[in-house]
Parts: sequence; structure tokens; C-alpha cells
Amino acid sequence: MAIDPKDIVELPAPVMTRAEAAYLPEVIKGFGTTLRHFVTSFGQGRTSRTIQYPEQRRDDYPVVEGGLETRNFRGVHRLNRDENGRVKCVACMMCPTLCPANCIHIEAAESPWDDREKYPKKFEIDELRCIYCGMCEEACPVDAIELTPMYDVVGLSRQEMVFDKDKLLSVYDATIDRKPM
Repeated sequence: MAIDPKDIVELPAPVMTRAEAAYLPEVIKGFGTTLRHFVTSFGQGRTSRTIQYPEQRRDDYPVVEGGLETRNFRGVHRLNRDENGRVKCVACMMCPTLCPANCIHIEAAESPWDDREKYPKKFEIDELRCIYCGMCEEACPVDAIELTPMYDVVGLSRQEMVFDKDKLLSVYDATIDRKPM
């Protein structure tokens, strides 16, 4: 089906002056806006939000809304230990099932302990693939997995950022004194 030529309306392009074509008035307006924000921020006593990382670290304070403490930051995962020092996970497969990024991989085995049926023989989280949504933490029925306030983890290769069970337990050991987010 073709468009009838009488239905087409041609609009002429507005003619710009030389100054408008050089965008000079708009550049001056932009500098004016920047200068206005610069002056008013100092007049109101505001300071810069920029921090000098890594010399200065970010303080992550929990936000209290309606009497409930909310989590405003999620960092690297950790696997918790039980009171006997064993991995707390019971390999129920809830966290890999609910993970939207599909970054958690668990291999279950029969538990050598009498208090549970299974334990994770292999537990891996790909920290580069993770979106840090916290669904694994919410899904865990025994609170075995948590997100910590640690955010400055570095790896030189992709494989170094795949945290296995031992590395996740070492994060627990390093953050045992810090309150989980």
C-alpha cells in the first residue's frame, strides 16, 4: 500500500545563523549552568562526594526505613560455617535454582555427618557473572550463603574470580568479625 503524495507534508528546515551553526551560544549556556552549580554548591556548604580510592574507603552504613534495616550494598559472597566449623550448606540446591545469572554451581554428596543428608562436595560462584541481586541469600533455608561488605576483590584472570568452596570459606574467616550486610 503506497502513501498518497497529497498526504505528505514537507517542513522546511529552520535557517541557522553563523553563531548557531558554530554552537557558540549553547556552549556558553552550558558553561553558565556549570558555573551556577559550582557557585551554589559552595554557597550551601556542600562538599564533593568524590573519594580518593584506595587511600579513602567508602563507609557503608545500613539505611533504616520504617524501623527496618535495609541493605544498601552487596559485596562478595561467603559460605558460613556452623558451630562445629563445618560448612553450613546442606546442598538443597535452592540458590542455583533461583539465581537469575546462573553463576552458582553445586555438586552434592552424601554427608559424613549425622545431622544432615547432604553437603556440597563442590560449591562454586562465578563472581564476574553474578549480578549481586541477593536472591541466593534470601533463598537459603539455613543461612549458609551471605553477601559481605567486601568490594575490592581483584583477579588477574577469569578463573581467579570463580570462587570455590575453600575460597568462600576463607572469605567467611576474613569477615567473621564484620557484620554481614
